[in-house]
Amino acid sequence: MATSRMFQILILSILFFSSMILAASPTYNIQSYGAKSGGKSDCSKAFLSAWGAACATTAPATIYVPPGRYLMRNVYFNGNLCKNNAITIRIDGTLVAPSDYNVIGSSGSWLKFERVTGVSIYGGTLDAQGANLWACKNSGKGCPKGSTSLAFYNSNNIRINGLVSLNSQMFHILVDGCRNANLVNVRVSAPGNSPNTDGIHVQQSSGITIMNSHVSTGDDCVSIGPGSSNLWIENLACGPGHGISIGSLGWDTNEAGVQNVTVKTATFSGTENGVRVKTWARPSNGFVRDVLFQHLVMVNVQNPVIIDQNYCPNHQNCPHQGSGVKISNVKYEDIHGTSATQVAVKFDCSKTRPCSGIRLDEVNLTFRDKPATASCSNADGTADGIVKPSSCL
Repeated sequence: MATSRMFQILILSILFFSSMILAASPTYNIQSYGAKSGGKSDCSKAFLSAWGAACATTAPATIYVPPGRYLMRNVYFNGNLCKNNAITIRIDGTLVAPSDYNVIGSSGSWLKFERVTGVSIYGGTLDAQGANLWACKNSGKGCPKGSTSLAFYNSNNIRINGLVSLNSQMFHILVDGCRNANLVNVRVSAPGNSPNTDGIHVQQSSGITIMNSHVSTGDDCVSIGPGSSNLWIENLACGPGHGISIGSLGWDTNEAGVQNVTVKTATFSGTENGVRVKTWARPSNGFVRDVLFQHLVMVNVQNPVIIDQNYCPNHQNCPHQGSGVKISNVKYEDIHGTSATQVAVKFDCSKTRPCSGIRLDEVNLTFRDKPATASCSNADGTADGIVKPSSCL
């Protein structure tokens, strides 16, 4: 009897404290600040008003976007004056960019968060309506560079879960100068011919995790820029797109390096590349080291495994010097599938700073009814287990 009574008291206490927590965690519905669904009325000010209200309290707060389409111009979420380190943005609807790409096309970012801490985004769809801008770019006419759909700069403890990004003008998601960010269950979708539409781009950041996500786009599914460290990418489906790319690196002489990157359990379908490291052939103090590519499936990929230290798109603005970026300790483990070209493994390393510590372990790549081949230049390393095509290291 006494035990039953104590249990009842415990349950009541839990309910009481839970209600207190809920009461202390206000929700700011953007419709309460004037936002209207339908995709025709500009809701930017309403969203910023909700952000301001959430930032004014130190208690955990939620900004809520109900079902519907909400037109958004460029929105800048500034964390400098934000008191709150626990803001959740829960999106049940779609944020849509103006149909005229010029409205946001020259600003660099459509939805920009800077110097924020503890921001979480759950669910929702971002539709940047980038098709008209891509057509402009592909035509060779003068047109704006385009905006990244969702950008985080110099921010900490970020979480994105269940977000869908459609038809970005440029990068879909950018993580720049951040610490500790988790991107989970993200879906990126844009046509394979959409230019410069990297799915997720990370640079100058540490402690970034990308998991259980699907990226279909016209550029790199995930691109990793200078100053990136401690990245974990797992259970990623990529295609169409240009694969997962470390680089391009080495454009600047004094450039931060890339280290401690793990890519595991990923599938590449019909992509231009699988896993690539690319650097400009010019002097640099940069480096790439301690990288693991593990448990990868290639399905008709043009360049399944590639290191390209003579990167030169369109053969323009390339000095044709030896790359100064030092690549070392890169391991390829359990990679299998099909190559769309006969050279399935290509290590085109720097003539001035050759690759070292390259390791192939259980790599099995085939090319139609012909044996696949490997190509090595200025690369040193080892091969273990079954390695097809035969190692050229």
